[in-house]
Amino acid sequence: MTRAAASTDLPDDRYLNRELSWLDFNARVLAVAEDPSQPVLERAKFLAIFASNLDEFYMVRVAGLKRREETGLSVRSADGLTPHEQLTRISARNQELTKKLGRTFLDELLPELEANGIRIQRWNMLAEAEQQVLGRYFDDHIFPVLTPLAVDPAHPFPYISGLSLNLAVTVSDPEEGLRRFARVKVPDNVPRLIRVEADREQERATFLPLEELIAAHLDKLFPGMDISDHHIFRVTRNADLEVEEDRDEDLLQAMERELARRRFGPPVRLEVTDTMSDTMLELLLRELEVDEHDVVEVPGLLDLSCLFQLDKLQRPELKNPPFVPATHPAFAEGQTPKSIFATLREGDVLVHHPYDAFSTSVQRFIEQAAADPHVLAIKQTLYRTSGDSPIVNALIDAAEAGKQVVALVELKARFDEQANIKWARTLERAGVHVVYGLVGLKTHCKTALVVRQEGSAIRRYCHLGTGNYNPKTARTYEDLGLLTAAPEVGADLTDLFNVLTGYARHSTYRRILVSPHGIRLGIVERIEAEAARARTGLPCGIRMKVNSLVDEQIIDALYRASLAGVPIRIVVRGICALQAGVAGLSENIEVRSILGRFLEHSRVFHFVGIDERWIGSADMMHRNLDRRIETQVRVVDPKLTEQLDAMMDSALDAQTRCWVLNAKGDWEASPRSGEQVQDHQAEMLRQHGAKVS
Repeated sequence: MTRAAASTDLPDDRYLNRELSWLDFNARVLAVAEDPSQPVLERAKFLAIFASNLDEFYMVRVAGLKRREETGLSVRSADGLTPHEQLTRISARNQELTKKLGRTFLDELLPELEANGIRIQRWNMLAEAEQQVLGRYFDDHIFPVLTPLAVDPAHPFPYISGLSLNLAVTVSDPEEGLRRFARVKVPDNVPRLIRVEADREQERATFLPLEELIAAHLDKLFPGMDISDHHIFRVTRNADLEVEEDRDEDLLQAMERELARRRFGPPVRLEVTDTMSDTMLELLLRELEVDEHDVVEVPGLLDLSCLFQLDKLQRPELKNPPFVPATHPAFAEGQTPKSIFATLREGDVLVHHPYDAFSTSVQRFIEQAAADPHVLAIKQTLYRTSGDSPIVNALIDAAEAGKQVVALVELKARFDEQANIKWARTLERAGVHVVYGLVGLKTHCKTALVVRQEGSAIRRYCHLGTGNYNPKTARTYEDLGLLTAAPEVGADLTDLFNVLTGYARHSTYRRILVSPHGIRLGIVERIEAEAARARTGLPCGIRMKVNSLVDEQIIDALYRASLAGVPIRIVVRGICALQAGVAGLSENIEVRSILGRFLEHSRVFHFVGIDERWIGSADMMHRNLDRRIETQVRVVDPKLTEQLDAMMDSALDAQTRCWVLNAKGDWEASPRSGEQVQDHQAEMLRQHGAKVS
């Protein structure tokens, strides 16, 4: 049945706009930064997260809309808006959020930081002794790397790289009086916030933005010239790669070529300080070929992602209490580690990061496999990993020990392409069989398969997760992983890796669902099964936890289940195109969003009536369900399903701090002020026994 045919009984205006929904998500990030109950350095970090999120949104999503608008593609969004209409609404909403960001930074964060001895100052606010110290730092470390670029008939307007911070300077010759434009790029290989060396007391820290230091010494860059004014600006460029995959071309070489092109993408946003002169702005618009609607006036500092630097300050009283992830009790007896393989022969284990330590579970699984002489083969997918990856090192050790090692490295992992190219080459040199997946599809699933000789038999051990094999993000991203020696899962992963590395074709599996063919179909079938139970009066219900909910077929199935009487409760971290609580459409659906110190990243599906629980790597989005290899695995062990239920109970508790999507499409903070509040992540820390100090 086609989507159009299946949806004739539902209203045309049943979807929220995905781009505006994403901006609503980032507004919730900003709301955490506005929360005075949060420690001040945590508030600063959320401002930085907001800023970096917005950069990526413009580089990818806005860039895509602009490309459609410029090429005349009249593809409307699911809610019926043209690319131009979406861009107009995005611009208005972003201006609103940028003003709120500036107010939060200038009026709330800076005073609170200063009250705690942390200052971010302008040059003219520093004491003379501090200026002298920084002046010497400029002469020794900054001045030698600066290259002022003048614009005149002999010097064309310089190329402005994406996300670079720049000073636009107006200079004039005192004899001729002719005014000229010059550009000075703020170097990105030195800290943006410079610590004043004269102020090194433990409880105090004074910082000067690098552009302020450069601006204070422009006379050294333009000796003998009069400097009329200077302004800060920043350009965001289209960074969405478009790799034309050809079966006859090496994908590695194609990716390297496209990465070289990325830095020359067209501008999609121009950020300027709200004090920039009209004359300077007009010049930038003309030379950069930027539309005035793409200009964002920023109060205060441009690019507040620099606030990530403050997290390095040794001020624990101004941050969330540090925690130490606990080793999952299945993998230790007291303080003594247990064999992962022996544990999994006893039964499945569900790990919940960051509460359960990644290093003593998933990482140790791969490391033990690499060192075990009985292990014959290791097969693993790598989407994103860390700079010094113990997982990659273990795969290299295994290959050098003579084991058969296969690594599927996804070269198209957005913004990690360069790192993954490096890992692919390193693994190849070590003798690992490196493959790049299937033409036209990203491999986003998180799977590992270990084949072990045990006596006269072969046993397969598996990991399937919702997050990347990255020890660093495993301490800040909330994710789930299933470790199992179940024969049916081992057979499923064997079939899947044969698809990924060879020419095998499998459409049905035993305990997993695989996109692009199986996940949407499998999820819709289970939603419909719950709806059928509701129509006959049988117990039913759906509980879901995802990062994004955009796919129209999934949403329509949920609408119909709601109309049939199925109670549906959904936790969505980011984008949600579903309208919740609308009479005659979705009054049985509740949608909430949880943000906290950890990034909620796991995907969980609980179909109550048919008693099935699934976890996996896929969000309910077109790209995940149509253009990626993703996996969902069914969790069957009663001890593990009880663990999943406890997690979902906490996330959906009426007292859990969250935002709830109302029938108007707005997000409301819940519980209301004055009501008892529970922190879901604090509850998870308590349940898992992670040590908080």
